[in-house]
Amino acid sequence: MTTSRLPGFYRRTIAERLDTVQKAAQLTTEEVSALRDAAGFDCDNADRMVENAIGVFPLPLGLAANFRLNGEDLLVPMAVEEPSVLAAASNAANLLREGPGIVTSSTEPIMIGQIQVLDFGDLPATRRRLEAEAERLVEMANAVNPRLVERGGGAQRLLVREFPDTAVGPMLVLHLEVNVCDAMGANIINTMVESIAPEVEAITLGRVRLRILSNLADKRLVRAQGRVPIERLARGDWTGDEVAQGIVEASVMADVDPYRAATHNKGAMNGVDAFLVAAGQDWRAVEAGCHAYAARDGRYRSLSRWGIDGDTLVGTIEIPMQVGVVGGITKTHPVVRVVHKILGFPSAARLGEIAAASGLAQNLAAIMALATDGIQKGHMSMHARNIAMEAGAATDELERVVAELRKTRTYTSTEAAGALKRIRGGA
Repeated sequence: MTTSRLPGFYRRTIAERLDTVQKAAQLTTEEVSALRDAAGFDCDNADRMVENAIGVFPLPLGLAANFRLNGEDLLVPMAVEEPSVLAAASNAANLLREGPGIVTSSTEPIMIGQIQVLDFGDLPATRRRLEAEAERLVEMANAVNPRLVERGGGAQRLLVREFPDTAVGPMLVLHLEVNVCDAMGANIINTMVESIAPEVEAITLGRVRLRILSNLADKRLVRAQGRVPIERLARGDWTGDEVAQGIVEASVMADVDPYRAATHNKGAMNGVDAFLVAAGQDWRAVEAGCHAYAARDGRYRSLSRWGIDGDTLVGTIEIPMQVGVVGGITKTHPVVRVVHKILGFPSAARLGEIAAASGLAQNLAAIMALATDGIQKGHMSMHARNIAMEAGAATDELERVVAELRKTRTYTSTEAAGALKRIRGGA
């Protein structure tokens, strides 16, 4: 892609937008049809994917523009019902696109499988026996997935954690650390820990209960950092310095106050989740991991940090990211397949980095609005179409009602009904 800058993209018709993305991603006619009509995904597909299927539940799929990651432009697909998410992410991405844009990185895709051991007798002695057999247990785990090992992944080490005083007695929890390559990793991890559980019981002379992956993937992290010249933050009556200072103050509040941190992080996850849903990922697992990671030092804090470096506002986000490009619905859902093509068929690491960048942009948009005019001005303006539809506006009346709402800045169903009545009376 030559550029992700698409000025006025929101003003184009759906056909024009589809034509733009078709040319940018070299989509076939069938792939464009999959986006436009959800072709190939119907009740039969749903019945194969979930129990007790009764239908499908579509979400709007849009493109966030202006993103540049590590010097490369890209369009970011997002599936979300919230009107303001795509606009906010696109606007913030435009601020963050100078130079290399958002700079991202990620660690190795190490996931953790847990094995809970109870009723084992002497704790120090049991731990010593497990640590003495750790290498053999790792080899046993790898024996159940030799292809993963051939691809450079596999179980790497086994750690033992002690919980000497719990409500059910002393407990040991084993952590099997596994490089899952381009997979999300749940099935790989669960198979491995279940396979070695009988041997763990034999070694400990205890009782194994839980054998399951952890969604706190704190060894599989992605980072994104963006920079904005402070002068570019000026808007309305607000100077760039005032906006930057407001963003920093909002960031500090989120770091010291968990009540604010929850909303601050939700703003970031608006971007992360919308992208992950479009990319066919288990966004619930990522949500769980991110919020647990936010509380890793015993206090729930913000996932992002914003500060001032000279004449530049600098923001950083670091989050655990359990995503995959093999397995799941990445190859079976027709729309998800097209999304991955638009993204250039990314690796799992690249996919996670795009998610983090989406979260950073969305977070910037949210706290920039909060630090200036407040969240409702832009949010309700974007929500005007929904309000107009609720009031009964037909397709050819919709934009006229929205214009009336934005003119009065009164976004209520009563105001929309009044505007609709005036429009129809005038007609």
